[in-house]
Amino acid sequence: MSGRLLFVTLLALAAAVCPTLGETRPGSASGGGVAAPTASATAPRNVVTAARNQQKVGRFFIEFRSRYALSYGHTYVIFGRMGKTGNVIDREVAGLHPASNSALPYILGHYIPVPAETGESDGDLDDKYRSASWRVTLNEQEYREVVAYIRKLQASTHFWQATVSNCNAFVGKIARSMGYKTPGIWLRPQQYVVKLREMNGGPNAVGYTGPPG
Repeated sequence: MSGRLLFVTLLALAAAVCPTLGETRPGSASGGGVAAPTASATAPRNVVTAARNQQKVGRFFIEFRSRYALSYGHTYVIFGRMGKTGNVIDREVAGLHPASNSALPYILGHYIPVPAETGESDGDLDDKYRSASWRVTLNEQEYREVVAYIRKLQASTHFWQATVSNCNAFVGKIARSMGYKTPGIWLRPQQYVVKLREMNGGPNAVGYTGPPG
């Protein structure tokens, strides 16, 4: 009797400890006996994924801008990426201007084409020289298309000429590639940007107009 009682007791204990077929125990994979990963085990992967997604978050922009100069000014674009709060994370400049700081090519460029550059010029990123601007926000696909066009335009533009191939004409090509209407290229840069904003952005367009330069 004592032997049978001991045997029955051991059977009861085994049934209580071992799960039945198909039953899963806390911390184990279903039917596999492999422990499920804990929150601490998956945290690094989640952190990496979140970081990657954070890098993709943000708005892109292009800003049509003019600035003051000793002459009648300069028209160009600034484009790049903004954070959630609208702060600029990175930016780049594209604009057409004589490839020299000397006044001679600039003067000659009013009569004949002169060698040109299509990047940043002195004062482009200094807000105290800004005479007018119009900023447009873009999604990632729109931004990629605009940047691709700017790169193509930069690669194919080698000369500056004040009445035919000037900074307004360069910026106007970018604007038209985006589907915008553009004013005449013989306006002063400040007038050109203001007119561009009025023609396409409406009365509530986000922009800036400084005093006449």
